[in-house]
This record gives sequence, structure tokens and C-alpha cells, in this order.
Amino acid sequence: MKTLLALLTLVTAFLSGTAYAAPVSEEEAYAIGIEAYTYAYPLVLMETTRRVSTNAGVSGRLRAPVNQFANMKSYPDATFKDVVRPNADTLYSSLWFDVGKEPLVLTLPNTQGRYHVIPLMDMWTDVFATLGTRTTGNEGGTVAIVGPAWHGTLPKGMRMVRSPTEMGWIIGRIQTNGPADYAHVYTLQAGLGAAPLSAWGKPAATVMPKPDLTVDMKTPPVDQVAQMAPQAFFARFAELMKRNPPHASDYAIVLRMERIGIVPGQSFDLSRADPAVQRGLARAAAEAYPRIVNRRKAISLTRNGWGSMGSNIGVYGNDYLQRAFIGFAGLGALPPEEAIYPMAPLDSDGKPLTGASNYVLHFEKDQIPPADAFWSLTMYGADQFFVANPINRFAIGDRDKLTFNADGSLDLYIQNASPGADKEANWLPAPAGPFSMNLRLYLPQRRATDGSWLVPPVKRVP
Repeated sequence: MKTLLALLTLVTAFLSGTAYAAPVSEEEAYAIGIEAYTYAYPLVLMETTRRVSTNAGVSGRLRAPVNQFANMKSYPDATFKDVVRPNADTLYSSLWFDVGKEPLVLTLPNTQGRYHVIPLMDMWTDVFATLGTRTTGNEGGTVAIVGPAWHGTLPKGMRMVRSPTEMGWIIGRIQTNGPADYAHVYTLQAGLGAAPLSAWGKPAATVMPKPDLTVDMKTPPVDQVAQMAPQAFFARFAELMKRNPPHASDYAIVLRMERIGIVPGQSFDLSRADPAVQRGLARAAAEAYPRIVNRRKAISLTRNGWGSMGSNIGVYGNDYLQRAFIGFAGLGALPPEEAIYPMAPLDSDGKPLTGASNYVLHFEKDQIPPADAFWSLTMYGADQFFVANPINRFAIGDRDKLTFNADGSLDLYIQNASPGADKEANWLPAPAGPFSMNLRLYLPQRRATDGSWLVPPVKRVP
């Protein structure tokens, strides 16, 4: 009889949604914690980056209050540390939006055929829409970003895009053909605008808030997250989920996290968790971050030694490790339809790239990167940022005055010291120590995305 009553109690609890869960062991908490940290990492990194980027009272080139554009006036240089692996191809226009109260109306300029892309990214780093040349064209117009729960009426003819999260990031790019082209791009940036729906069409009120002195403006956001204690990391993650709910396909990980007390919409204090959970999550945080960073070692290499980031960039589905790694290695990456980013971590002999050696990247005439917009090769130091060099060149590409060989082929010289005056036009300076490179193709042609075209190997030369 007692057994029957116990069974009925369990069935009743299950049907009512209050089934009893067995206590979580340290090992189970550890296993769930690895998954939870990986899942949470992009959201925490985005918030840390947002706090730095919107602390507008502090000087910086990509700083502006929420819902306002900040426009870069020059390419990033070796002092730029806000976002890892920046490009030196476009002038960025950055806006951190908050559409929790009402829609934000974006105004886009007529670029008169100039390539540009305005990606809209939710706080989980998924690109939920791209505006610009490939999708909406070059003629400009208005688009309203609305929040996940917003219901209302927009002005007639205004396009609506719904954000999965109340907050998010726009990191727009406008093709820029070197410093001589800056002035023209400024006129296009001036056509970018943003206003809450209630203020749209009215004179803009410029209010510059006072800086938040509690925000660390010196340490790069990616390093700030790496240094966060487990308690702070998971607490911030839980708070962020209150306004930025999991995606509809995330139920599996959400249900897993409930086992350790992390529930969307609720705060989380690790110090008040069961001791087994505390120990498990502390171990998990210490090991999950290196797992994300070391994802680069698992990147599939072509036979020429270039790393493929895969096709799920910008929109990750449930590949949480890939999403976390791209956040770490290239926060703000575009979907492959807009750009691809083959990475060179090794030379043709399978050895890590270093400024202690000299290299040549040789393109046969029919191997020139197939991009409908433009292409470039960008250099990064071991910390994923630009490295100062004597000619202030951090990338080289088809908009530079390159010297082609008589047969139409192209040699790029990658080394620390100048290859000589006759070759400097094709020189990409390397740091003295370890480095890596990304080849960027904007609006890549199909043969660049279907595997029928491969980047040639980076060959070490005497």
C-alpha cells in the first residue's frame, strides 16, 4: 500500500510539473557546467563589450550611448582593443540597441553602388538580419527593429525586423578603399541614423551621459571575461537571461541547466548552491574557457593548411562551442553569404607562423580570391589584435596598388623586415613573434564557398 501511494505521489508530481529531481552530484554539476559555460560565454562577452562600447563619456573611436551610432573615422590600429580580429577594409559603424520599451528606427544611406552591410546581431551573437548591398540594396531607406514581445503599428511602408532579444549589436561595414577614401565614406556614415519610434522624424536630442567609472576601460572585453570568477560569470549570465531569453531551439540545454539551479528569468548565486554544485561549476569554469580557446585546434584544415570556420558562422543553431569560439576569435563575424574568413595558423609545412621566418603567398592568375565586392589578407599578433609596424599596414588586398607578375599571378610577401623597395607594394608586415592571418572575401563567389576554390599554401622561404 505504501509503495502504491508513493508511486501515485510521483505520478501526480510529474503530471503537475513538479517532479522530484535527484540531488546533483559534483561530477554531474561539472558536466553540465562545461555545457553551461560554453552556452553562456557569448552572452557574457557581448554584455562586457556593450558596457565598454556604450560608456560614451570615455574617449574611444567606437563609443556611443545606447541606440546611437558611433562611426570609425579611420581603420583600427595597434591601439584598438575593443573587439578581437578587427578588419582594415571598412570603416565600422557601431550601435548597441535596446528595444525593450519601443522600436528603434534605422535610417540607411544611399551608397550609390558602394558595398555595405548592416548586420543585426542578438545578444547571443546570432545575426538575425543583414541589411545592405546583398539583401536590401544600396538605395537606403528605413527599417524598424522591434523587440521580441512588441505589438503595435509602424508607419505605412516601414519594414519591420524583430529581434529575438531586447538588446543587441549592429556592427556595420562600409567598403573603404584606403585612407584617401575616408572623406567619401564619412558622407555615407552621415546618412546612418537611429531614433526611437516615438522620436522618429523629430529633432534629435544629443545627451552625453557621464562615464560609468566602475567599467574597466583598459582591459579588452575578451580578457575581462577570461578573468571572471565562476560566481560572477554565472551570476551575470543569469541576470542577462532575464531580458535576453534563450532561443526557441535551446530547451535541451535550458533543462540541463535547471538541474544546477540556473533558470531563465531567475537570479543565480553560486555561493548559495549545494556544495557539490559549487565545486562542480568551479571546476567547469576553469576548464570550459580553455576548451573554447582551443577550438581553433579542431578547425578543419584544407590540404593547403588554411582553417575553415565552417558554414555556420553568424547563425549557429545549437553548435554552442562554435558560437563561443567565434565570439572569442572574431566577435561580430558576418554570415558566409556576406563574407568568409579563411584563417592561416600554419605554413605549408604544418609549422606555426612566426616573424622569425619569411613567407610568400602565391596566387596563380586563376587563383586570385573570387569575391564580388573585394578581398584582403589581414595580420594578427598572438593576442588577436593588430601589431604596430613601420608602414602602418595591417592588411593588404585588391584595393591596394599591388604589383602583379608578368603572367598575371600575384605574390604577397609576409615577413617582419621589408622584402626590399621593389617588393614593398606587396608586403604584409609580420610581428617578430607568433602570428596568424585571415583572408577575407566580401560577397564571396560560389566557388569560394562550395570548396572548388582553395586558398594557396603559405610557403616559408629562405
